[in-house]
Amino acid sequence: MKFGFDIDDTLINLREHAFNLYKTKLGKELSHEDFLAIDRVEIHEPFGLSDDEGKEMWNRSLEEIYFTDCPAFPGAIETLNNLEKQGHEIFYITARPKEHGERTKQWMRDQGFPIHEDRFYYGMKDDEKIHIIKDLDLDYYVDDKPGVLETLLDTSVKLFIKDQSYNRKIEIPRITNWLDFQRLI
Repeated sequence: MKFGFDIDDTLINLREHAFNLYKTKLGKELSHEDFLAIDRVEIHEPFGLSDDEGKEMWNRSLEEIYFTDCPAFPGAIETLNNLEKQGHEIFYITARPKEHGERTKQWMRDQGFPIHEDRFYYGMKDDEKIHIIKDLDLDYYVDDKPGVLETLLDTSVKLFIKDQSYNRKIEIPRITNWLDFQRLI
């Protein structure tokens, strides 16, 4: 079978990693509960930043956010490696900018994710991911963004959403623990 996965906030805990970097950079003492209360993808509001200031800080911090010690969600690496050992094809479809694509691929490989050169797609906007997902004729796809998944509801792809505070209103099978994924499929 063919399995497709988004990376950020699906396989790796990027937003919380960035939130913790922001706390250090801005000298703010915010709690884990403050992070969990954010009901949108963007993380800047608890820091008192406007949307423009938040976008600027995110873009200025991308290298540090993407390529430092961002953790994988517990069980994500093991789950994908198990799927590959069982003979399934693993595809990555990420909206990370093109200039970060090759480093992201190597970073993922270094973390232990099973990476194949011809199954790693990057450098597109979220709305462009849908075309790649459809063209690959995936059996399963996992993402964290409702907007991406909602556009795939009319396809034969079995969809899952990685549970996040900002996506709780969508009714799609939900992954809260990666170690449970194989049981769900």
